[in-house]
Amino acid sequence: MSLCPFHLAIPVHDLAAARAFYGGLFGCPEGRSSSEWVDFDLFGHQLVAHLDRSRRANVQTTNAVDGHDVPVPHFGVVLSWQAWHALADRLAEAGQCFVIEPGIRFRGQIGEQATFFLYDPSGNALEFKAFQDPGQLFAH
Repeated sequence: MSLCPFHLAIPVHDLAAARAFYGGLFGCPEGRSSSEWVDFDLFGHQLVAHLDRSRRANVQTTNAVDGHDVPVPHFGVVLSWQAWHALADRLAEAGQCFVIEPGIRFRGQIGEQATFFLYDPSGNALEFKAFQDPGQLFAH
């Protein structure tokens, strides 16, 4: 498994809302910024929120996965088991609305994982997951 951080640039309709969501709710430290974009440290990865004033809520597409309608496209981070539970608890306590509530997917199967999905204020779908056995990440 690579330990290289990824870089992802996403469109947002409002930088203040992105700062409140990623910086405030998720606790992601802010890096460089301008009036058009903001860098966030998303669990060691570089997430850049780029202002797109034409951004509208996307028509959401989903695929069926283990009994849930998973948003497409989506992005996220694989966290440690403990960090995933701490984040899920923090978001639930803050009243965050989940697209797919925190739970275990593929229970008792190869690739069993904890996961949840949510949308940011600009309609970008995020998934956060964890494995009790990190070696299961690419298992089939």
